[in-house]
Amino acid sequence: MLHPIAQKSNKVILYFLGIIYLMGSISCDSFQKKESQTEIEELEITNPIQIDTSISNEYVADIHAFQNVEIRARVKGYLEKVNTDEGKTVKKGQVLFTINNLEYKTELLKSKAILEQSDAEVKAAEIEIQNTKLLVDKKVISTNQLLIARAKLDALKAKREEARAHVKSDELNVDFSTIRAPFDGVVDRIPFKAGSLIDDGTLLTTLSDTKDVFAYFNVNENEYLEFAKNRKTNASTVPVELKLSNGETYPFKGQIETVEAEIDKSTGNIAFRARFSNPEKLLKHGASGKIVMQKKINGFWLIPQKSVFEIQEKSYVFTMEKDGSVKMKKLIPTYRIEHFYLVKSGFNTSDNILIEGVQSIKQGQKIKGKLINIRQVVNDLK
Repeated sequence: MLHPIAQKSNKVILYFLGIIYLMGSISCDSFQKKESQTEIEELEITNPIQIDTSISNEYVADIHAFQNVEIRARVKGYLEKVNTDEGKTVKKGQVLFTINNLEYKTELLKSKAILEQSDAEVKAAEIEIQNTKLLVDKKVISTNQLLIARAKLDALKAKREEARAHVKSDELNVDFSTIRAPFDGVVDRIPFKAGSLIDDGTLLTTLSDTKDVFAYFNVNENEYLEFAKNRKTNASTVPVELKLSNGETYPFKGQIETVEAEIDKSTGNIAFRARFSNPEKLLKHGASGKIVMQKKINGFWLIPQKSVFEIQEKSYVFTMEKDGSVKMKKLIPTYRIEHFYLVKSGFNTSDNILIEGVQSIKQGQKIKGKLINIRQVVNDLK
């Protein structure tokens, strides 16, 4: 028979062994339950497809009128009349401004009178030469007198040409006092009103011809080289679109007309110029917008954006293996379109890409996959 103390000690040992067994059973049941839940979790998967599509690149653009010139006074005087208004459309040759030209008309009359006097003097000198020649032939006077008469005639002819030049100059001044539109266009701000004293060279307004407009924008060197390559291989140029500052797309498409000769060393960009028709005069000189250029790409894999996660600045997706376990797969997104990445290589149509739950899944974990056609994924995300 055991000593009472020994019996008590055995009971304590058995008690602790029971507790340990019970805790182990609970932990084991909990682990098995958790593992069971992980295995039966059902998540959506899809198979990637290769597509041919177009992507759009946007570039900030400055809008310039086809013609935009400053209208300046070429003579000094008082602005007598303003024949147009700001924002008005004018035709080529239409009178825009009139500068008081009374002074210039007076000068023109003077110069014409001097020209007439010079003409008379030349005619008198020609008659004098004829008379002198007769006297020389009769040996009444010496030949030196004839030479002197001819020299006098040459001097008078030169004086007459000078008088003609003055007449032309004064005629121009009179003509310059009436300022006409050099082409069809729209009048900009008019800073001076009738009665203002105008100096030679004063800016009166600006005239813009916006029936067509130019959009200037910059692209980097790599994009330029790709554009040049595509333009060489394709007979027709892909048209470009213009997105207005309010986000709306301009209804008329444009064409890239020219590329500048040099690449800016400080930015690595080169300037392009596109031309747009502007029949409704919606686009104005000095406006801004964005050029949208479409780029065709072929054979890229379509990967849902929500399937992609990053670890240390590298992109991955989870793929479900044949045994139901998930595995990380690296990818390099080349382009990004709405809700999707476009990847050049590294995938095939048999890959089962996890669509949802990428934040809660771990490498090697087993799942049940619910296959969703990727075209259905595209429709659901629209």
